This record gives sequence, C-alpha cells and structure tokens, in this order.
Amino acid sequence: MRGSARPLRLYLVAGEHSGDALGAKLMAEIKARLGHGVVFDGVGGEAMAAEGLVSLFPLADVAVMGPINILKQLPRLIDRVHETVRDAVAVGPDAVVIIDSPEFTHPIAKRIRERMPDVPIIDYVSPSVWAWRPGRAKKMRSYVDHVLALLPFEPAEHLRLGGPKCTYVGHALSERIDWIRAQDGAHLQATLGLDPLKKVLVVLPGSRVSEVTRLLAPFGETVRLVRKAMPEGLEVLLPVVPSVRSVVEKAAKTWGQPVHFIEGEADKFAAFRLADAALAASGTVTLELGLVGTPAIVAYKVDAVMSRMRFLLKVRSVVLANLVADENIYPEFLQENATPEKMAEALIPLLSPSDVRRKQIEALARVPERIATGGKRPSAYAADVVLDYAVHARLRA
Repeated sequence: MRGSARPLRLYLVAGEHSGDALGAKLMAEIKARLGHGVVFDGVGGEAMAAEGLVSLFPLADVAVMGPINILKQLPRLIDRVHETVRDAVAVGPDAVVIIDSPEFTHPIAKRIRERMPDVPIIDYVSPSVWAWRPGRAKKMRSYVDHVLALLPFEPAEHLRLGGPKCTYVGHALSERIDWIRAQDGAHLQATLGLDPLKKVLVVLPGSRVSEVTRLLAPFGETVRLVRKAMPEGLEVLLPVVPSVRSVVEKAAKTWGQPVHFIEGEADKFAAFRLADAALAASGTVTLELGLVGTPAIVAYKVDAVMSRMRFLLKVRSVVLANLVADENIYPEFLQENATPEKMAEALIPLLSPSDVRRKQIEALARVPERIATGGKRPSAYAADVVLDYAVHARLRA
C-alpha cells in the first residue's frame, strides 16, 4: 500500500492552446480543493505553467493543426509521444488526464494503458466521433475509462456508439452566459460613432490564417452585395485577433465598404448584441452568436485534402450552434456552396424584419438552456470525475 501521506499525483497531457486553457482551469479547481495534497506532471502550455506545471517540453512542439502539417511534423510528434509515455511511466501517477488533440493524446493514452493497465485515464474533450470515424468511440473503451464532454449531446452519442462512459461537464461558455449577455452594444455603438439608421453586420472570418485567407474574398464580395441591398446603408464590424489582423485589414481595404475593427472579448460580444446579423466562419463563434441570440449565416472552406474527405462526415451539420440546439438554425455554406451570391441571398432577410429572422431568433432562445450545467462550473464537474478515479486508484494500490 502506498503511503497515504503522499500527495495525489496527476499526469496531464494537453496538445494545443485551448487544451492548455482547460487543463489550467482543472488544475486550479483541484488545487483549491487539495492545496499541497496534489502534484501535477505532464505536458502543457503557459496557462498550465501558471498553475504550477513544469511541462516535459514546449507545447509548440506538438500544437500542429491540419493533416498536411501533421504529416510534415510526424517524426517529431512520434518522438514526443514516446517521450511522454516514458515520463508518465517513470512518474507513476494516480490518474492520467488527456486533454483534446486526439491525434497526439490518444496514442499516448494507448501506450500508457499497455504499460500501466491499472492507472485510470480520463479524456477531457470528446473526439468528434459523432461527426466522423464513429468507430473510434468503441475503440476508445480499451484505453479511456471516462470521457468529459463539452457538448450536451455527446454522452448519448458515446452510449449509442459503444464508447466509454461519458459525462457532460459543460462547455466553457456555459459559465459565461450572464457576462456575455451583459455586454453593452449601445456603448460600443457610441464609441465607434455608428449611424443608428444603418443596419449593422458583424463579419467573422476566423482566427487562423489558413481559414481566414480562404474566406476573406467571398466574404468581401458578400458584403458588397448586401450593401447594395441596404438603402439605409450598412455598418460592418469585424472582431479580429492580433495574429490575423494585418491579413484581414489588407483584404478589407478592397471591400469598398468602411470596416470597424474590434479587438477584445467584451467588445466582440457587444458587437454581437448590437448586430442585426452576422456572417461567420464555422467554429466556436457560432455558439457564441447563438448564446447572444444574433441571427447569422455560416460558411467554411477547407483545403483540398480535407475537402476530398467530406464523404467521411456522419453529421447533419458542421455548425456547433446547430448541433447543440439539435436543429439547423443557422444556414451553412460549405466549400463550393460558399458563393457570395448564395450567402448574400440568405443574409439579406436577416438584416430586416422578416419571418426568417423571427424564426431564427425564436430558435436561438433555446440555445442557452441546452448548454446549461445547473450552475456548476465545468472545471468543477471535471475535477469531481478526475479526483474520484484518482482516489479510488490510490485506495486499490
């Protein structure tokens, strides 16, 4: 029997920055409960480092997005997988938590299970088994004991597909609903000096250079077509992250329409509240728009390799807000369908009183209740599960 005075030891593995943020919140929650009674090891970024993790190697070594980039970095990724497994075995943790990034974290989990079959493994963020490669769910049962889901429909999907036990702990946005809705659109309107008689369109081309560059041209032409249909005029707001601002500003100069660039979370959500409608890239931002209740259409374009893999998709929508709501509220325009003409035709009715706009707003009112967690923070739910497994593993040892 291990000494009961020894601190609980948890091994956390994140593979990119959003996982690092989740890992940091989980660490903070567990530290609040156990204080010095817990030790963390593993792989993470700056957020997890701020909570006390000394990462085995820099997160940048493995934070690689897209199949082409993964292939380019494959030898290094494989080395990091094996290095992480060796370290985890040497540490001998009470539980392992892999966080998102399944291309990196799941090979690690499989090898840890082979080397340490009695150590529980928790997967924080379910892979999109409901969207593509559903067979992964059943395979996960051999190396994952419990999945912590960020989306409310995922536990039922894992049950249907024969996956591991799965608990909905809540999306990070679920604990920010009140704050999101408190942001002041009128204040932003005054700050930017917007004409109150003009319609307001928020344009959201994405946060990664690759997705932004594929959408800026069709989005710009869509804006031009929409502006022609607005006799009262159009105000365009474009929330942007610093990493892509220069690319977006350069492209927006060709739109023939003044654009107000916005940075920061508070002003972004204020812009959503102020907007009559939004033109958005598919992603988490669609759920953010849904929580505010902003009418929108959604578009997305991927590279040629990913486009050829579309036949693998097993989901009726790629829009997160639609999946959470369990209905196709936001029209989506993918790949060759993301034409300016089609997008403008769908967007124009949303900018003025219409049945289309009214029906969207009514449906969006149901989104907040779909992601509600009963007032408990996602990190608290996640900590409950992780500590339950870790403590039981300690008692069995």
